Amino acid sequence: MKKAATFVLALTLGSVAFAQAPTPPSPADQAQRQVKYLTTVLSLTTTQQQQAKTIYANSATAEQTIHASMRQAHETLRTAVKNNDTAGIDEAANTIGLLTAQMESARAKADAAIYQMLTSDQQTKLSDLQSQRGPIGGPDIGPAMGFR
Repeated sequence: MKKAATFVLALTLGSVAFAQAPTPPSPADQAQRQVKYLTTVLSLTTTQQQQAKTIYANSATAEQTIHASMRQAHETLRTAVKNNDTAGIDEAANTIGLLTAQMESARAKADAAIYQMLTSDQQTKLSDLQSQRGPIGGPDIGPAMGFR
């Protein structure tokens, strides 16, 4: 009996631990990761690194806000589906589309700001990296210009 109770307790605790979502990285951590990658492949200067950290941290903060709204929109969509609320489905789907556009815009604006601060040699190297990556596979270095 004691073994069974221990097993049930372990199974329950394991399920609770497994069900908890991991904490997403902070905007500063995301920015640091992106800058580290760019520094490795493009040899960013110290000044460029500081500029890139600011750009990416600001972008990540904006993206977190959009992501929270996206979670809510998906929940609204799930509720509309369960209730067979076709108008609610359309409204939630439109909201998700707008939020997706906002997310892509925020990322592309950050990528554009990064691209502008690069030297012409760094821009060329980045373009070369993007062409080697191809349409499928390769490192994930970003949706728009390929920085993330």
